[in-house]
Amino acid sequence: MTLGRRSFLTAAAFFLTLLPQSFGAETARRPAAAEVWVRTEVYFGSNKPHGEVTDAEFNSFIDSEVTPLFPDGLTLLTGAGQFKNSQGELIREKSHLLILLYPPQTQDANRNIQFIRERYKKIHSQESVLRVDSFSFVSF
Repeated sequence: MTLGRRSFLTAAAFFLTLLPQSFGAETARRPAAAEVWVRTEVYFGSNKPHGEVTDAEFNSFIDSEVTPLFPDGLTLLTGAGQFKNSQGELIREKSHLLILLYPPQTQDANRNIQFIRERYKKIHSQESVLRVDSFSFVSF
């Protein structure tokens, strides 16, 4: 399900109204500089039909496809992942986790993330690329 910009901002506002009751007085003393931003996690698998996405291939993808769309910064983590594919087989593979943090009003963020997912699937013959969105309090 894709959340429209208006629905997304409404959800963010609703989320903020719940915080003081949910977390108690300590939350109310949070520094004023903290802002609500979107946190998007994108999970990239490395298995291909004939081999594996190498670190060099993955880094090249980040440099050419991701960094130009999110030049202000990103975080990459590498780990071991597993999932059941569409045939019900358990797949274990090296995984890369891309973490993006950006203000909710960022123009084209959703479109750019979808573009990144589709490009990775096409280039590296992936069945899917998992995306997870949430809200985070951010201060620099």
